[in-house]
Amino acid sequence: MTVATFERRVTPLQKVEREDTYNGNSIEYEDFPTDLDVLGPLLHSLFQEHWQEVGLGHMVDGSVLELEFTAPPKICRIYDGYLTVVTEGWHMHLCVAENQGGATGRTPESLRQVRRVSRAALSRRLNADGEARSWGIQFWNGGGEKMMTIFLPNAFLGENEDLLPEHKPNLAKLGLYDKLRQIYVLGTMDIPYESNPLNRPYISVCRSTRCNAGRDWKSVYEALEHQLAVSGLENIELIASGCLEVCKMGPIVFYSGDDRAPEHTWYARVTPDVAKEIVTQHLVENQKVTKHLYPQS
Repeated sequence: MTVATFERRVTPLQKVEREDTYNGNSIEYEDFPTDLDVLGPLLHSLFQEHWQEVGLGHMVDGSVLELEFTAPPKICRIYDGYLTVVTEGWHMHLCVAENQGGATGRTPESLRQVRRVSRAALSRRLNADGEARSWGIQFWNGGGEKMMTIFLPNAFLGENEDLLPEHKPNLAKLGLYDKLRQIYVLGTMDIPYESNPLNRPYISVCRSTRCNAGRDWKSVYEALEHQLAVSGLENIELIASGCLEVCKMGPIVFYSGDDRAPEHTWYARVTPDVAKEIVTQHLVENQKVTKHLYPQS
């Protein structure tokens, strides 16, 4: 397992661009790095700590989609490169790391590069006088296409989305934008975590009904739960998930904690006894249970 150092201070890209829109209006972009140790803390903080303040969606000419949080998301976790955020009413996926295409790595290398976030920037929409009227974060994929937008608090909107008087903006609402800019664009403040919160290890048991053998997932889950407690591994989260894309070979167990892809691990045909081995041999001793690895090399 590779041991990576987490750098809390972002190195500024010092890249600012302006995109003209119409009638003298424009969008200003201030780029920041897109490696996972930058995107992970940023997205975790927005969705887990500032969910009341932000929205997300897509903006293209002729169409705007904007979603809001009514509670903290039920799930905010990375699987196979995609950050999945699940709320009561909707869910979203954003490719923030390499998408292998499951255990067999079926995603072509060229497509892996296209899917992943390749550019990110804080944005301000400016009027013809160069005055900011809205604030957000924009992502692009490896093909140069705009991905989702995160909408940050707007100083010109009141509590009920009503427009405030033109010369009486609520500048206190720009506090989140200003803090994000200092941390991720200017690099004048530390990332507020000791490690990447989206890289925290978890072990997942597939409960999908696609896989006939997966019907016995609960005994595997319980065995893992017991052995994690006995082994003192409270830092490793145990979850039951949807399909892990190794159908007909369940129960399937996935472990995220082998640093980053492609070192993540899938196990097939897991029994309660094998589940205990996964904890005592793989998680404790860092020796994978080779006879149940999927795929077999």
